[in-house]
Amino acid sequence: MISRIDLRGEALTEFPSGSALRDLLPRADFDVAAALDKVRPICEDVHHRGDAALIEYAERFDGVRLTSVRVPAEALTEALEQLDPAVRAALEESIRRARAVHREQRRSTHTTQVVPGGTVTEKWVPVERVGLYAPGGRSVYPSSVIMNVVPAQEAGVGSIALASPAQAEFDGLPHPTILAACALLGVDEVYAAGGATAVAMFAYGTESCPPANMVTGPGNIWVAAAKRYFTGVIGIDAEAGPTEIAVLADDTADPAHVASDLISQAEHDPLAAAVLVTDSVTLADAVAKELEPQVAATKHIEDRIRPALAGRQSAIVLVDGVEEGLKVVNAYGAEHLEIQTADAAALAERVVNAGAVFVGPWAPVSLGDYAAGSNHVLPTGGCACHSSGLSVQSFLRGIHIVDYTKDALADVAHHVVTLAEAEDLPAHGAAIKARFGWKVPEGK
Repeated sequence: MISRIDLRGEALTEFPSGSALRDLLPRADFDVAAALDKVRPICEDVHHRGDAALIEYAERFDGVRLTSVRVPAEALTEALEQLDPAVRAALEESIRRARAVHREQRRSTHTTQVVPGGTVTEKWVPVERVGLYAPGGRSVYPSSVIMNVVPAQEAGVGSIALASPAQAEFDGLPHPTILAACALLGVDEVYAAGGATAVAMFAYGTESCPPANMVTGPGNIWVAAAKRYFTGVIGIDAEAGPTEIAVLADDTADPAHVASDLISQAEHDPLAAAVLVTDSVTLADAVAKELEPQVAATKHIEDRIRPALAGRQSAIVLVDGVEEGLKVVNAYGAEHLEIQTADAAALAERVVNAGAVFVGPWAPVSLGDYAAGSNHVLPTGGCACHSSGLSVQSFLRGIHIVDYTKDALADVAHHVVTLAEAEDLPAHGAAIKARFGWKVPEGK
């Protein structure tokens, strides 16, 4: 069901750099560039025709004929009233924990006195308006509503809108659990729009939806391609690809736990990646054996789980030791990294490339997906080597306020003029000289 990659012996020493080692590791094919050619005309159609285009694409892609893209307020209220009490309680607890974590991420204004009379203040200003996306294809993700809305709210974003695909089963509205989550969070601006059309709606604005400054949220390849198309026009969080789990484990790990965690991510999508890195052949064999009965006992077997586990993006990677395993997972840069080893906490401190790290047998990725308090909108496709997951910081902009007195400027004026002349930008220096009667103070 799942392939093996043997990196024991001399294999790792031949690939000392992370990028070279990364090429040996499994990864899904996810060609955003190719998808870009297909989403470009869709995005421009939304630009020119607005809501009419959104309605037409909802009929073409989602099989529903909308009368309005904006979800009426009463639909949100009704969805919350009809929500299963157990689901409501779970969502409320997830929101509570996410708020506790994200509230600690707030930034405060700070002033540095560089010299007497010269200060630089950094203030943090939230993005004015954001468009958030909650997928609605193979599964429904109210948890993604929470993971997007909570950090935006804690950052102080004043205008928050959310889009999720129209559902034929629910008369053209997004899934009622999505709507209920929005109601719980106090988000009343919700749109029945999916994929690239939703991103274009937020980027350009339409008759019913004002344009946003930023779009965040996970989605399929069409969402990722649309985000790439609008890079530079609006802010984006990331081009999210198929979900990933990597598990670094030794012979102390429970193979049943490891197998269940690999399956838990495989059920998202046939392109989902499930990777086990271990120095124990015994564990590798036991996990492979555990996969069969566990897969057989679950749902989404043939359309998602088996293709994901058997795909080129998934594998059991054998290494000589835990140290070598750490090198492999740091090169891989997983969206989710579990560490199930004898010294899991110590190893977690040495991880440098991962979207989120889950330590020990009692912190599975599923916990992070829903109720750890951490954010589950995380970098994929190796982007954890340079990017972070969604946070309050994602929605904040740092602005420097420079305040110098005449004496403070005089003290450094000669340095500014010297550097301006060194860069052959004499007008820069002249802007300083003009303030001192064209005679540069000597300074210190």
